[in-house]
Amino acid sequence: MRWLSLRLRLMLVFGLVALAAAVSASAIAYWLNRDAVLTRTQDAALDDFSKSLKEATDPLPAVPTCPELQDAADRMADNSQKYEVLLIARTEGGGPCTAASADDLLTLKTVPEALRSAVDKKRAVAGSNTSPYHLYWQRITLKGTPYLIGGARVNGGGPTGYMLKSLETERQDLNSLAWSLGIATALALIGSALLAQAAAATVLRPVQRLGEAAHRLGEGHLDTRLEVSGTDELANLSRTFNRAAERLEKRVEELSAREASSRRFVADMSHELRTPLTAITAVTEVLEEETDALDPMIAPAVQLVVSETRRLNDLVENLMEVTRFDAGTARLVLDDVDVADQVTACIDARAWLDAVELDAERGIMARLDPRRLDVILANLIGNALKHGGSPVRVSVRPEDDDLLIRVRDHGPGIPEDVLPHVFDRFYKASASRPRSEGSGLGLSIALENAHIHGGEITADNSPDGGAVFTLRLPMDASRLSEPDQPDQGGSEGGGQGGGQDSTEHGSTQHGSTQHGGRDAGQDGPDEGSER
Repeated sequence: MRWLSLRLRLMLVFGLVALAAAVSASAIAYWLNRDAVLTRTQDAALDDFSKSLKEATDPLPAVPTCPELQDAADRMADNSQKYEVLLIARTEGGGPCTAASADDLLTLKTVPEALRSAVDKKRAVAGSNTSPYHLYWQRITLKGTPYLIGGARVNGGGPTGYMLKSLETERQDLNSLAWSLGIATALALIGSALLAQAAAATVLRPVQRLGEAAHRLGEGHLDTRLEVSGTDELANLSRTFNRAAERLEKRVEELSAREASSRRFVADMSHELRTPLTAITAVTEVLEEETDALDPMIAPAVQLVVSETRRLNDLVENLMEVTRFDAGTARLVLDDVDVADQVTACIDARAWLDAVELDAERGIMARLDPRRLDVILANLIGNALKHGGSPVRVSVRPEDDDLLIRVRDHGPGIPEDVLPHVFDRFYKASASRPRSEGSGLGLSIALENAHIHGGEITADNSPDGGAVFTLRLPMDASRLSEPDQPDQGGSEGGGQGGGQDSTEHGSTQHGSTQHGGRDAGQDGPDEGSER
């Protein structure tokens, strides 16, 4: 019954209950009426036959002749009960004489053997039994018609008589009664269906409204409320739902306000940090250029300040990018991209050509955001180089309407307990190594950039060893872009590019290719670094 709706199940239950009650009542009524009709008919016929047999045979001589016996049978058959008579007696010659009011219907062969034996059986007169012979009856069917047949032997000597009464009228009456009871049962079923419909309208409509309200609440319409009327259980349930929805709405408003406040704090903090970081970065670049001229005791400290300043700059840019994603202000700036050229440019800009094997055919065109695709590739390839093992293999394949990019390393792979968390923000696979060179946001940002394209990134271990990151993007992300806001996307993209991509490229121009590789890899490798 699970595939039936509650309304149909309610109607089915009502129908079964009504059917069981109607059939039981009809069967009881039918059998009671049948017993009453047949008992009344047979009692009346047998009483009349018993009296008529005595009245018709008393005037007969001890040994009647056949005409006298026939005359008595005809007189007995002329009765209000409309039964036929058969009389049997011994004649003067000792032979039997049989007289029947209807030779074609009632003969000695018509009488069942068991009934004849019972009629002819003489019983001892003693106690409550005052007569040696008694009246016996039986219901039989002849040629499809029901009959009542009875017989008795005259006490004190005399003929034996049998009567045969048709019960066709009673059968017709009982058939009419059965039809009437059947119609009553059908009407009871119809009535039960109407009653079930009324019950469904009364009981199930509030339940349906409650289900619809719960569905709307689940879709985020927290202002959903139910109209409450009455004091029954359903009304109490509606009140409980309204109270729960009201508390949920207040709780969500509080959490949303806290989340918005947190996002504003991170964004404001990141923006405020950019100004001093710009000055500090300029100073560190000057110090880095003068490293060879510094005192050997001071040079390591200068290098540490330079690397940590770059790391802090990357962290601020990543936090700003995460804030954009959380606030929903990140936009796509689409362009037609040759994917093989884009991957090659990403690898070349970070001086990874010697450590990366590229398997990509030129001419695979996709309409994507090239800056965001570069961020995704830089994080995935950098993560594989830093925490996996060389060589890193990047393969590009079109698959139906999607673009499939796989980045595989030859390292030890990712532990099974770490796999579900590799894209979590600030996730550290080992509590004993909480600090690493990366910010712990790179893979998370890469995943968000894939999602904004309508794609996905998955992480797994290759059967041959090493980790495999699979990037799936639509070949055309136009349906996800908002052409009415291109400036926002451009300015937002420029902010990220200026923070992350320009830093990488700038470092390459300075000749410090190690920074370019580290910066791209550290955006997300904290997860992999603990493998």
